[in-house]
Amino acid sequence: MSKKNILFLFTDDQRFDTIAELGNKEIKTPNLDKLVKCGTTFTHAHIPGGTVGAVCMPSRAMVNSSRSLFHLFERGKEIPLEDPLLGEELIKNGYDTFGIGKWHNGTSAYARSFSDGDEIYFGGMWDHWNVPSHHFDKTGKYAERIPYCMNMFHSNKLEIKISDHINPGKHSTDLFSETAIKYLKDRANGTRDNSKPFYLYTAFMAPHDPRTMPQRFLDMYKDVEISLPENYMEIHPFEFGIHECRDETLAPYPRSKEEVIKQIREYYGMISHLDWAIGNIIKALKESGEYDNTIIVFAGDNGLALGQHGLMGKQNAYEHSLRVPLVFSGPGIKKNQRIDNPCLLMDIFPTLCDEIDVEIPKRVEGLSLSPLLHGEKTKTRDSLYFTYESLLRGIQINNYKLIAYAGKWGRRFQLFDEEKDPFELNNLVDDKEYSDIFDSLKKELEYQRDIQDDNKIEQSLVFWDFYYKAEN
Repeated sequence: MSKKNILFLFTDDQRFDTIAELGNKEIKTPNLDKLVKCGTTFTHAHIPGGTVGAVCMPSRAMVNSSRSLFHLFERGKEIPLEDPLLGEELIKNGYDTFGIGKWHNGTSAYARSFSDGDEIYFGGMWDHWNVPSHHFDKTGKYAERIPYCMNMFHSNKLEIKISDHINPGKHSTDLFSETAIKYLKDRANGTRDNSKPFYLYTAFMAPHDPRTMPQRFLDMYKDVEISLPENYMEIHPFEFGIHECRDETLAPYPRSKEEVIKQIREYYGMISHLDWAIGNIIKALKESGEYDNTIIVFAGDNGLALGQHGLMGKQNAYEHSLRVPLVFSGPGIKKNQRIDNPCLLMDIFPTLCDEIDVEIPKRVEGLSLSPLLHGEKTKTRDSLYFTYESLLRGIQINNYKLIAYAGKWGRRFQLFDEEKDPFELNNLVDDKEYSDIFDSLKKELEYQRDIQDDNKIEQSLVFWDFYYKAEN
């Protein structure tokens, strides 16, 4: 049998708890439910946070390079040329790599990753109904530029961005999914060379705001009573520097119950639209005859608060923003398996290498999850290290998470028992019963600073300077 194909489905701002089969009884995701039943789900997949407000940018870079956050961006915002890329390694091993949709990591990294593609979007976010995208450029330069309104909701200023056409009236989810379906159909009918295994990377812009979708998907929730999150708050308990960041200005302060429920309803509508589109892609894969030899990876690039802890975005270290869906299905992968081992999205790269018997590049820092996909018991990570810009750092070991905030507002800590308190409402820092746990996590946080090389970029120096000044 030929090498296994890979279909990578990557969503934008989709939180871990937005699949019905995994426990959310209000959302409607029949196709993702089937995917969960057909494969292995990592229920505690995380991202480590971000070095910029657009957390999706470093998240996607870590997925595609399997390099850790502070190694990737030690010298800037571009993925270094010496860092391997998943698509690049697959090309070396005989794959036809086809990239679709959101690519937030520069044109040179895209050119290294894909031998072909279409409807490529090199930006961060935009109006879903007027996507400025690019056809594949075999030169890899993507030099053509057209003007468009950068943010129609906040400004009418024209910006010049990399794009060679706009798709008016076509929703981004439909644009990208239809492009993926065409690729699969062209392979099946022989209008495209199908002699090589494929890597089909389909990166959506949904359910990122502006949350607009075909009306029928919003109407699916008109009679659904949407619950407020258990950790809903009108405002975050303290200031830590994100009050005026873009995501936090998408709803007024204080966060009203009505506004939060409205936004959750729209969020679910966006995800149901995605679910429908993903179902169409998988249907086309089955009709192509290549389904039984294809690994499907489904993941989200980061989570979203939407009223939890009084926040709206993902610029924090709470579970709702760091924890994401991650599902693998395909030949040999155990079906309907749920694994709660902690892992990171950067573990996808080495996992896929193991699944298709390709040597893992030496610079890859992720850990292969492949043994777990086949029912083996193996350890993954001892700890998770979290960050956001120069504002916070965090560490999680087993079920305990410590978050440290340091800045001009001073320094403070939060300690949560994730097993007893999954909504992170009970700060245990001042509880004497947990003083030893607090001390050990604090030491581990400071130790991991050096292990993670979180001491070389400017924002790292800013955070740790405030952190130690507050102690002294």
